[in-house]
Amino acid sequence: MKQILYTEWLKLKNYKAFIILSIFFAIGVLATNYIVYTTYQNVVVKSKAGVLLGDFNPYSFDYVWQTVSYTSGYLILLPVLLIIIIITNEFSFRTVRQNIIDGWQREEFFHAKLLLVVLFAIASTVMVFLTGLIFGFQEAKPFSMTGFSHVGYFFLKSLSYMMFAMLLSCWIRKTGFAFGIFFIYSGIENILAELLDAAGMKIKTMYKVDLGGVGDYLPMNSSDGLLSFPANPLKEMNIENIPTQHIYVGLSFALAYLLLFFFLSKRNLLKKDL
Repeated sequence: MKQILYTEWLKLKNYKAFIILSIFFAIGVLATNYIVYTTYQNVVVKSKAGVLLGDFNPYSFDYVWQTVSYTSGYLILLPVLLIIIIITNEFSFRTVRQNIIDGWQREEFFHAKLLLVVLFAIASTVMVFLTGLIFGFQEAKPFSMTGFSHVGYFFLKSLSYMMFAMLLSCWIRKTGFAFGIFFIYSGIENILAELLDAAGMKIKTMYKVDLGGVGDYLPMNSSDGLLSFPANPLKEMNIENIPTQHIYVGLSFALAYLLLFFFLSKRNLLKKDL
């Protein structure tokens, strides 16, 4: 395991795409949350909506873990792109063949990339955790772990997105095509999820049957649906028309899809010609 990690590190330590995208992600997480934070403090609080919100503050420790996890989730595409670049380059430059010739088993190569995915997901989550601490301590309320489960949901989302990227990379093996398929599929699924959610709202309104967020049962949206902006008076005004979020159902779907991505990626790499 140590040798596998060392080999992967040698490939990455001077790789410009790795350095640049990692820096962009770290800065992006801080900058995005700073924008939301300052917008809330200087615009929302001073508007008419601020009266309705009362003492609600999305960056106090009562809500900061949920807010930062939700806001940072939009930036997970950066490490996803990095995973696609790293894995597809292994096929484009035939380094995977060279590793096999040098004595690696196919399973070892797969485990190397899987380990990379897990480490990237952990590093992304640590960045979110540190950002939560930074913004949480800006407020007067004492430190709290309330809502910290959302940091775990962020980790699951990171892992799911990167495993899906790994699956596409092992299947397509061309950087540009893998990028294209990822974004095309994501766009199609988001549209389908919106349609399903609208149907779910209509069913709840007309027939009083709550199916939950049906759009969140799709592969990518299953982990997306675990993250949401904290509940507040404005959000709760229309809650009667919004399907209930069945968190454990969504979590079950997300874990099932994650296992599916793992199985299909491994099967493709072990069975398909290199």
